[in-house]
Amino acid sequence: MDFQHRAGGKTGSGGVASSSESNRDRRERLRQLALETIDINKDPYFMKNHLGSYECKLCLTLHNNEGSYLAHTQGKKHQTNLARRAAKEAKEAPAQPAPEKVKVEVKKFVKIGRPGYKVTKQRDPECGQQSLLFQIDYPEIAEGIGPRHRFMSAYEQRIEPPDRRWQYLLFAAEPYETISFKVPSREIDKAETRFWTHWNRETKQFFLQFHFKMEKSLAAPPGQTPSLGVKRPPSIISGLGLHPHSDSMPPPPGGIHGMPPGAHMPPHMPPPGALPPHMRPPMPRDL
Repeated sequence: MDFQHRAGGKTGSGGVASSSESNRDRRERLRQLALETIDINKDPYFMKNHLGSYECKLCLTLHNNEGSYLAHTQGKKHQTNLARRAAKEAKEAPAQPAPEKVKVEVKKFVKIGRPGYKVTKQRDPECGQQSLLFQIDYPEIAEGIGPRHRFMSAYEQRIEPPDRRWQYLLFAAEPYETISFKVPSREIDKAETRFWTHWNRETKQFFLQFHFKMEKSLAAPPGQTPSLGVKRPPSIISGLGLHPHSDSMPPPPGGIHGMPPGAHMPPHMPPPGALPPHMRPPMPRDL
């Protein structure tokens, strides 16, 4: 028999594998893969009978060893039966209602208008830290309810176009309307002595004061007051300007000369302003 000129054969090599040999090799490769990825002890359809062989409870097949069973689980018959079993269980399972979302009931009440308020702009004389003091009057506030407040970003509101340079401080209390104040979007100092609130139950007044954090370029060393040449931050609230500094005061009118500190007028001498200009004596000079 000529083994040299067979189709697909080579001299010195084995013969061409038959279909049964190819199937056996394929099943062996599938078994090796299944042993690496599948834990056979967790398979609900795997069962070992009293004869020492293995059965598939889903497909009702008998296998001589574990490798044969694992190769069976990767086959078309077992996979088809798995899909049928999953579809049947999904059809017979009762439809479970979706979990209900927690709904927060919106409290409805008749609003009686806006409360009175007073805003005071302050500055710490020691460090120059700016602050705002709010006083809100709630004379008709509901029983057992205290005023509330919170800061809101410019992107949360829908009244004005959003501007990152500003933020809003809101005050709310029943049955009054919620009011807000537009303040610069600067970092708030949350220290205990720099941020505080107080609700006076007798006068029905709510107080809130907060400080803006000082910028590094504006903060003075401890124990020193900031110099007059330091550039101050812009005004906190438009319309509430600060008092001008002494260096911005206009000069005194011409013709009036101040006396040097510690100097005294000569005795029996009328003040310079009481005589005509050509009769006024010369002013004393420092030597």
